[in-house]
Amino acid sequence: MSQKNSVEILSCDIPAELPILPLASTVVFPFTVVSLQVVREENLELVRKLAVDDILGLVVQKVSSTEIPPTKDLTRMGVAARLANWINLTPTSVQLILIGLTRFRVESYLQTQPFLRARIGCIDAPEPGDFRNSPLIRDTLKRLETIVQIDPRIPQDVLQMIQNNLRGPGHLADQLANHLQFQLREKVEILKCIDPEDRLRITNGILKRHIAFGKVAKQIQEETQENITQSQREYFLREQLKTIRRELGEETSQEVQIRQYRERLQEGEFPQAVRQEAERELERLESIPPVSAEYGVALTYLDWIFNLPWNEETEDRLDLGSARKVLDRDHMGLDKVKNRILEFIAVRKLRGSSQKGPILCFYGPPGTGKTSLGKSIAEALGRKFFGISVGGMRDEAEIRGHRRTYVGAMPGKILQGLRRVGSANPLFIIDEIDKLGMDFRGDPASALLEVLDPDQNSTFTDLYLNLPFDLSRVLFITTANQPDAIPPALLDRMETIQLPGYSEEEKVRIAMKHLLPKQREAAGLTPQDLQLPRRTLLQVIRRYTRDAGLRRLERFIASMCRAVAKEIVEEGRREEPRRISTRHLQKYLGPPTFFPETSETGTEIGLSTGLAWTPAGGEILFIEATRMRGQGDLKLTGQLGSVMKESAQAALSFIRSRASEFGIDDGEFGKYEIHIHVPAGAIPKDGPSAGLAIAVALVSLMSGRPIRQNIALTGEITLRGRVLPVGGVKEKMMAAARAGISRVILPAHNKGDLVGLAPSVSKKVKFYPVGNVGEALEQILAAGEKKPHSATARRLANGKRTPLT
Repeated sequence: MSQKNSVEILSCDIPAELPILPLASTVVFPFTVVSLQVVREENLELVRKLAVDDILGLVVQKVSSTEIPPTKDLTRMGVAARLANWINLTPTSVQLILIGLTRFRVESYLQTQPFLRARIGCIDAPEPGDFRNSPLIRDTLKRLETIVQIDPRIPQDVLQMIQNNLRGPGHLADQLANHLQFQLREKVEILKCIDPEDRLRITNGILKRHIAFGKVAKQIQEETQENITQSQREYFLREQLKTIRRELGEETSQEVQIRQYRERLQEGEFPQAVRQEAERELERLESIPPVSAEYGVALTYLDWIFNLPWNEETEDRLDLGSARKVLDRDHMGLDKVKNRILEFIAVRKLRGSSQKGPILCFYGPPGTGKTSLGKSIAEALGRKFFGISVGGMRDEAEIRGHRRTYVGAMPGKILQGLRRVGSANPLFIIDEIDKLGMDFRGDPASALLEVLDPDQNSTFTDLYLNLPFDLSRVLFITTANQPDAIPPALLDRMETIQLPGYSEEEKVRIAMKHLLPKQREAAGLTPQDLQLPRRTLLQVIRRYTRDAGLRRLERFIASMCRAVAKEIVEEGRREEPRRISTRHLQKYLGPPTFFPETSETGTEIGLSTGLAWTPAGGEILFIEATRMRGQGDLKLTGQLGSVMKESAQAALSFIRSRASEFGIDDGEFGKYEIHIHVPAGAIPKDGPSAGLAIAVALVSLMSGRPIRQNIALTGEITLRGRVLPVGGVKEKMMAAARAGISRVILPAHNKGDLVGLAPSVSKKVKFYPVGNVGEALEQILAAGEKKPHSATARRLANGKRTPLT
């Protein structure tokens, strides 16, 4: 876009119409050479149409942050410049070398797209003839010499260069504005001034301010130079920044932060004690230097105070129908837990917000859905959810927090969770509470006593904050596998609800409704890609999993889904649905892990079936008893614990004391050594509930009366033959049903534990409550003559028979 000879030329030797280039962060003055980098798309459009020696107009934006400034935001005064050279740095960046010519005034803008173009007018401001001896010029040059000495950023040869090329007061002002570290607004002020002497007076005043500022900065540097070290460098820089801001009348970052905290304190709703402590801490913060370590401690403390949800709550959803739908959607069964939550909602609806949150403890085998049930309850109530695991926790500071005197101190996990969810009434789940530890750092269980006590937690005091926080609005739910492992004082504060293991029928239904669709989606499969019949799922449950929960079952379903996804990718087709039958299971899951857990059939002498509880659910347990010539000793094997050994001793003593009642010759006990063995010897076994099964096996052995093998027993016995209640009844009943047991003898006091038993179990198994050993013997010993020397007894004595376990 080279300018032609036909273009109108003004008296100042520049065209009357010029393309205009807006400048955002600098000012170009006449008789100066500058280098500019152009990156804006609109400016690049202009630059690419220019040729070397073309003239363009330079104006300044009033607001430098505007990307495409309107013409009203541009200065009317500008400088015409000649393009000396330009270089393409990148496809979106061009470097210009410009020579400033003269000032001009924008008369009007002729175009705004694709770039600016304006009609301009010359500004006639001649320099005075005799200016060398001007007092104003001498004073300005003297100040220039001063600022060159105190400001290390200004090159030393600037003074000599300006003096050698001096053309008048206006020229001197322009040169000073170009070479010195003036602010953009100061340079614009100099550019707008037309009269040369007035322009120099303005520049002289700016120089005076910069000299004063430079002296202050130099004084600070000289005062701190002697003792400055690497650790003090930050303080020195902050002091300089503080001096600069004081000169400019601006707030420091410390002052801004304190002002913001005070505004939040006035506008927010805080308890009176919290408000007083925050005000005291703010006053203390104002007196602490920002470089002090104590400043950071105080700032962190205030940050915690202002970010805790002191009075911020979510509104509970009190619709029983909606809550029931959410709970039934995510979990099958578990009616006791669901009813307890619905009761809480109903009471909350009648009493309002004055109701305290209950402290619930869900206990049961792993994988029965305790934690996921907590999430469903939170959704049903419309509350936020947060959970922590305290398994293996040994430091009570994890609950109560650390005192602020310690480096890196912070609140405990309770307040951390409340801050994270931003609500004072969330559902807070504490997992694995039965696995808390204790060492020299304290006892976390003792710290939880205050948290989980509805009468105390309204004033819970974290050691870090040292301020009371109301936890009574929080709905706490804890989970455990074995409630016996929870400290009694802590267990007493909680309402315990058992989550028993799932029956086979329940597992199949859950797998079909929840687990299989979830894992199919995770593997990128559709229902047409993979079908698992009910019979296949039942086989997976029986032969590959043996736990009360669902985790192992879900892992095996996920493994089959991934294997099918791999087949589809390898074969490159998915038209035919894949139906995995029972005969295909070994291909996808490998050999079965467990073999069918079935009871014996018919009758046997000295072999009874007991029931055991494990953390993974219930199992059947075979009790084998045999005798050989000896001197009346009792031998126990099968890795039995001390309690189980004592049960065997008690059973033998009871039988010997009532030998005649059971048709046993008392003299037989002195002639034989009795050996009791519980198979699966690699697995430790303990507990008193096998006492009844051991007693029945001993009576059968010594009397020769066979035991019906379709009956299982559980119960603790005394030396008087009473049958005492035991635990884990529901899990044991499920194990009996799974093993094909048709009848179960259990203590009469355990009848209440059968309430709520799964229908699939109660239909398969009949229950016979007994109060003493005699009643159990009437049910389980086969009628007829004694057969102490039967083939069965001989096989047992010779060890030729191994019961399935």
